Amino acid sequence: MNWILLLEILYALLLLFTCLRIIYDTRGTTKTLAYLLGAVFLPFLGIIIYFSFGINYRKHKMYANKFLLDSKQRKVLEKEIIAHSKEVLENGNEPAKSRSELVNLLLKDTASPLTNNNTVKLLLNGENKFPEVLKAIEKAQHHIHIEYYIFRDDKIGNTIEKLLLKKAKEGVKIRFIYDDYGSSEIRKTLSKRLRDAGIEAVPFYKIKLIAFANSLNYRNHRKIIVIDGKIGFVGGINVSDNYVNSTQTTDAVFWRDTHLKLEGPAVTYLQYIFLSDWNSCSNQNLILEKEMYVPFNSFTYTDTKLVQIAASGPDSNSPTILYSILQAIYLAEEEILITTPYFIPGESLLDALNIAAMSGLKVKLLVPYESDTLLVNAASRAYYREILNAGVEVYRYKKGFVHAKTIVTDKKIAIVGTANMDNRSFELNFEVNAIVYDEEIATELTKTFYNDLLDAEQIDKEKWINRPWYIRLGDKIAKLLSPML
Repeated sequence: MNWILLLEILYALLLLFTCLRIIYDTRGTTKTLAYLLGAVFLPFLGIIIYFSFGINYRKHKMYANKFLLDSKQRKVLEKEIIAHSKEVLENGNEPAKSRSELVNLLLKDTASPLTNNNTVKLLLNGENKFPEVLKAIEKAQHHIHIEYYIFRDDKIGNTIEKLLLKKAKEGVKIRFIYDDYGSSEIRKTLSKRLRDAGIEAVPFYKIKLIAFANSLNYRNHRKIIVIDGKIGFVGGINVSDNYVNSTQTTDAVFWRDTHLKLEGPAVTYLQYIFLSDWNSCSNQNLILEKEMYVPFNSFTYTDTKLVQIAASGPDSNSPTILYSILQAIYLAEEEILITTPYFIPGESLLDALNIAAMSGLKVKLLVPYESDTLLVNAASRAYYREILNAGVEVYRYKKGFVHAKTIVTDKKIAIVGTANMDNRSFELNFEVNAIVYDEEIATELTKTFYNDLLDAEQIDKEKWINRPWYIRLGDKIAKLLSPML
């Protein structure tokens, strides 16, 4: 038999199988067409790219390892959460009532409760975050749960490590999740020292040489700390000296980021997220009621902030974080302020921003002057022309690198979390955002945004549109890779 003919037949069958798999599994027409074109017009390479980046190999396994609740238990729990949230909404403040569609979206999608009587503190940059973290850890009495994308074996990492070792000796239960890619440097150093001291430390989705490319997807990008089930931290700041500007050398890049400290019932859902992730990567099966449940009425009320948590990942039924951001944009009436280090929006987000700007809303976007990744930087630039034409104001931060992931609308709701404005955060990574329905916090974040604009340069639409053709062409080529960035 002609071996060349046989190879051609086998390749044709492989291509057919791949195309059918792309059509069946891929969510979104644009992404489906992109993978189909790649498979057809890039022999072998297109197929390799799809099987490396396009398939969610994690979904079924992640579902299997989370809290196991039978349908009756789940229905009872969801009914209680919905009833409580409806009561909070009915007696809540105007920002929550005027954004009830957003509240209901998260309730229906993930049963994330709308919680009241929370204390919320805005923490700008690592030099303000880490002192609060250290104080909270020092006061821990029962347990400390830590989950980070990047946790470095450096000065601030060692400071936290020493305190954790001290608390472990005092009998505090400590669980520690680190992403095996983002925190690769601590695999055989800091994490081992923690385990040697009796602290449970596990990697999230351990990277293996086989299927390495796919292992780079589905990373745990969350930054969560939960202490005694009542104090929580969430936001964009990883554990690294880079984020602590006061300890950097004079030639170091200024790192602008935002985090939240939460106290109150909102921490319960952060606890749920952490323990779900723990079950997924520790080969344990923690029982929901014993390990997590803290009744909403068991907290000492110190403030009246309303908070809801949005979380999603490759294991989610829907891209919850994307949906929540879209809904927040749709419900805005006057102003939308967005800060993100990576802006590679899909069609739905791009349309939402364009529609808002063209409808007369003030839409302002703050991004880094230069991203830390050349390809991402070029792909992001490719989107600016369209949103500039719609009336979106784009500012590029020049003081240093802006890494904050925040949205504030109408000085009524503030969103602070880990998710960037890109496909990786909406589809490939495990992310978490806190939504604060409160005019005080939203106003504070609005002031922070405008203060950041003092260190930014607004893009001039005409100059941007008239950049040299070869630069624009390079950006457009990079844009073609957007689904994989």
